[in-house]
Amino acid sequence: MSLVIPMVIFMQQRMAEAGNVNDAKAMQAYMKTDQPFYGVKAPERKAIFKQAREHTKITSFIEYKRLVLWLWSGENREEQYLALDVAEYYKAFRTIDAFPVYEEMLTEASHWDTVDKIASSLIGPLVKEHRELEQVVRNWRQSDNMWLRRASLLIHLKHKSETNLPLLEETILMLASENEFFIQKAVGWVLREYAKTDAQYVKLFVQRYQQQLPPLSQREALKNL
Repeated sequence: MSLVIPMVIFMQQRMAEAGNVNDAKAMQAYMKTDQPFYGVKAPERKAIFKQAREHTKITSFIEYKRLVLWLWSGENREEQYLALDVAEYYKAFRTIDAFPVYEEMLTEASHWDTVDKIASSLIGPLVKEHRELEQVVRNWRQSDNMWLRRASLLIHLKHKSETNLPLLEETILMLASENEFFIQKAVGWVLREYAKTDAQYVKLFVQRYQQQLPPLSQREALKNL
């Protein structure tokens, strides 16, 4: 803990110094949230994280977990973005032990800006490596939390030729009747991404289920074909 707290404080102080009030208001309005922003854009944020790494070494999973969750619980939204930067950067600790950490973040995430990163870049690789986690993802599909349902689609986003197609198909068809924009969009996005691996499969899938898939999902799926 002694290493983590100074690192968090260092980044919070630098973020506060680099913040821009007008940018903060614009970012808050764009995300349609009441959560405050510092007004620090991605390049500056990543530079601050790099500075923090130069004087503090994270050498254990416990330190990694504490650092990620400490930042995640921060008051300003860029602290959540930093938590995602940290979680992704320390690859050695992105093991199955980290899954509960990522799932906790996912259940607390409130919009696509954090949900999509957690699902596709943190949880997705773990699910591909540890297929037993697919059962947990199956449960998300019936959650009252719309963002968990979206995540059940987006964990497949970067699996390419290792995509579990039966599971993806089943999930899409389970969620295809939803009117929620973010679900319909995610269905199309994951199909469009898989089309880079197998375009013919996606064309045939959309044709086969044309009556079930929302027009938005179909347009997104076929956008680059």
